[in-house]
Amino acid sequence: MSLANQILTINDDFFIRTHQPVHRGKVRAVYWLTKEDSQRLAKEKNYDVASDALLAVMVISDRISAFDCIWKADGGLNGVPGKGAALNAIANYWFKLFKANSLTDSHILDIPHPYVWIVQKAKPVKIEAICRKYITGSMWRAYAKGARKFCGITLPEGLKKDSALSELFITPSTKGILTGIPGVPETDDVNITRKNIEDNFAAFNFSTVDDIAQYETCLKEGFSVISNALAEMEQIFVDTKFEFGYVTDTSGKEKLIYIDEVGTPDSSRIWDTAEYKVGNIVENSKEDFRQFLLNYFSDPDILLNKNRMSERKSLALNNTLPVDALMNISKTYIKIAEKIIGQPIHLSDNPKQEIIDILKTEYNLYPINLNVPV
Repeated sequence: MSLANQILTINDDFFIRTHQPVHRGKVRAVYWLTKEDSQRLAKEKNYDVASDALLAVMVISDRISAFDCIWKADGGLNGVPGKGAALNAIANYWFKLFKANSLTDSHILDIPHPYVWIVQKAKPVKIEAICRKYITGSMWRAYAKGARKFCGITLPEGLKKDSALSELFITPSTKGILTGIPGVPETDDVNITRKNIEDNFAAFNFSTVDDIAQYETCLKEGFSVISNALAEMEQIFVDTKFEFGYVTDTSGKEKLIYIDEVGTPDSSRIWDTAEYKVGNIVENSKEDFRQFLLNYFSDPDILLNKNRMSERKSLALNNTLPVDALMNISKTYIKIAEKIIGQPIHLSDNPKQEIIDILKTEYNLYPINLNVPV
């Protein structure tokens, strides 16, 4: 089987029965099921959801996104081998651990295939909730330029790059472009403060102002569970992003849950503990790929400056990277995934056909007689 068949780069062309257009994200595609299929699956599979819950099939791809752009390599290599399976396996592992530690639920109901989740529709909180235990990345860049306030938090003098912070800092940013919120620029992924959220909780899709404290508790609990588990694997959980949303449970009560992935190399920085102790930073995350891009192009400001987004998109569209750049991140993702889950990551010979077959025979979501080229 060719490498091209093993990599799932196009994930928005499945003929899954839906009741609205496919949502195309940078990495995932979401197929919202019909009301009839949602109710049928909930009953057949005994999902713990409200009777009127809408369900979706979420298909991850092997595309690699960095600096809000999709990157490809020479020779038609348009994705990272094993990336999708590694990310899903890691997130699935953490969600099981969350459940074992009595944390709040996630939107995942079923895992038909390593590249696929069945999820329930949630009302998303419009915040990317970032937790930081070390000063690095954008926080360090701002600090090095003299900034001492970050998302409303005052940082002390004398901090050094990549050093541990005194506590876990919550540094939220906007998810999507939000309009009409005083003091919040109308742009995606802009840092905000807790006061911004408190003063405009409904604009950020919180149901009540009291839910802000609950979301912060979920952040800290989730970070702690993953951090403690990684520490036992000689890994440091540096920072991460969580996302949340609301669903209605079987009793009709609204509850706040985790949505999207958690604790993956795409959404987190993970450092090797032994190397860190001797002064080296060894990344087990996408950060290595980001640093590669910053060093590869002659003008890295294009990748860091949000005002140059049109140039950035052109850079990604019109350039191919060395094959090794994508193969190296494949090795990183698979290695950390196998360390976390404690077993090998299986690379499908043809994930697209496998997904079609499963959704046909086991979920009745695919036209049985449709001849679909793969």
